[in-house]
Amino acid sequence: MTLTNKVVSLWSPVDKILSSLIPLTDLTARLYIAKVFFMSGWSKITDWETTLWLFEEEYKVPQLPPELAAYMATAGELLLPVLLVIGFLTRFATTGLFILNIVAVISYYTTLQSSPAALQDHLQWGIILAMLATAHVKYFTIDNFVERKLMSNGN
Repeated sequence: MTLTNKVVSLWSPVDKILSSLIPLTDLTARLYIAKVFFMSGWSKITDWETTLWLFEEEYKVPQLPPELAAYMATAGELLLPVLLVIGFLTRFATTGLFILNIVAVISYYTTLQSSPAALQDHLQWGIILAMLATAHVKYFTIDNFVERKLMSNGN
């Protein structure tokens, strides 16, 4: 038995275990990201006057009036995580949150720059969102159910 064959035979059980964890890992990532953004949206909507002030004075969203930016960010942070949790329009939801995250970093980069932990959070969320947006999420989703129904009706 060659070294390559030995490595493959030793790795095979580990690979099977890791593969079986994909659905749980995917769901955990979706729930984590959904919670982060939903809680941010919730804090915005529960103190709307402060939210408007922040968008007027601190969050300098390019090309948008502050009030419109506040409404769009809050709506995105409240609606897109729900889609992510139930797995409906999953790539749309993750892409929307990814864009929202990028706009947040750009809009208040000077504030984030003075808080390395907050900037690191945004970078980590961006990586998780990019992975979710590019992966074929097929576990625990309405998207997968609809896709299977359409495929079974087409045959």
